[in-house]
Amino acid sequence: MATTTSTRTVKCLHCGRLNRVPTAAHGKPRCGHCEALLPWIADATDDDFAEIAEQATIPVLVDFWAAWCGPCRMVSPALEQLANEKAGQLKLVKVDIERAPKLAQRFTVQAVPTLIVLHRGEVIARQPGAAPVDALRRWVDGAIARIPSDSRSGGN
Repeated sequence: MATTTSTRTVKCLHCGRLNRVPTAAHGKPRCGHCEALLPWIADATDDDFAEIAEQATIPVLVDFWAAWCGPCRMVSPALEQLANEKAGQLKLVKVDIERAPKLAQRFTVQAVPTLIVLHRGEVIARQPGAAPVDALRRWVDGAIARIPSDSRSGGN
């Protein structure tokens, strides 16, 4: 298993401080200053997907995308908005199918964007294509609602 030590700098939506959030960790990221939950957004490849997405302790929204895909670029801000809104409840993992062909094959990605909600490595929901943020929110909320509440907390 690859050890992922990369981080992403995230601005706390509560106090405005910058925080380094690891791409893979247990629990939920919190602001080092005010302890507010932080949005968790990470990129994954064939080599680190298991650690970043499948071992996450909270539900994961996986975005299979490609740089040449117009709808992928259009839906990306909506997905980041959801990651911000659902800080502590959801992790957004972005997978570039050009850099992760094994994952695209494994999850039978035939069109991009393809969105998948995972919980403890299991596919809970799947949606091909882009959609407006309100439709995506309803879809994600419905997927998360199917997970028993005692198993979606993720600690922290």
